Amino acid sequence: MVRPVKLDIQVVQQFLKYARLLSQRGYVHNTLGNIVLRVPHPDFQHGVAYTKHAELSLEEMDERNIVITDIPTSKSLVGDRITSIGHNLSREILRLRPDINATIHVHDDAMIAFFGSGAFTEIRTISLDLPFVLGKPIHYVPAHVDVEADVSSVASFIQNTNSVMLLGHGMTLLGRTISEAYHRLNSLTAEIRRNITAEQLARLHGAKPHYRSNEEIESMYRFAEAIIYPKRAEHVMQEDHVQQASGARAT
Repeated sequence: MVRPVKLDIQVVQQFLKYARLLSQRGYVHNTLGNIVLRVPHPDFQHGVAYTKHAELSLEEMDERNIVITDIPTSKSLVGDRITSIGHNLSREILRLRPDINATIHVHDDAMIAFFGSGAFTEIRTISLDLPFVLGKPIHYVPAHVDVEADVSSVASFIQNTNSVMLLGHGMTLLGRTISEAYHRLNSLTAEIRRNITAEQLARLHGAKPHYRSNEEIESMYRFAEAIIYPKRAEHVMQEDHVQQASGARAT
């Protein structure tokens, strides 16, 4: 017999905390955009998903607007309000990535303007922090592909990324915790703004932005775990520390 699913007040408080943080940073413009949190449950193999129902924004919501759904299916477990179409993508991510426990989806102004300009096809890396924080390369979904309405293509790319850019639409960030997803979101949007500013200043002065090489970026991805979750204060970017940090997070 399946035990009833009940709202966990600590999870609800955590959800509302990050809803407020997203709103304060200007990520929320309307009812679109959401947070999804996976919570373990003994009767559900993939756990259950806490999210906001459709028809109001993260900025407007309170605890009464949180619903819980199954993860492999859209079945509602707590609450009778329907979720937005974007919940399909988050559920599929959680189903395919058991290491991920949170997603954040927003429609960021700078990201939409950056790609909407027609001048750029990818985000270049200027700062040291972006590859370390993201941990894996960004995946770009073309504007004509709707992975929220049809999630069948998600399996082909989701294992190799923690950040999904839906061109002309928005972005979805993945994290083992909601904090990790939030930091990845802030780092990625900051890097987009840096790209815009660097391109403007470089053109003004007849120069070229100093973007990091693919070799540098790959090295930073490799050492990401050791940098973000260090197990020692010195000699962090050494192979034995990479293995130590990765092993510690895996357990």
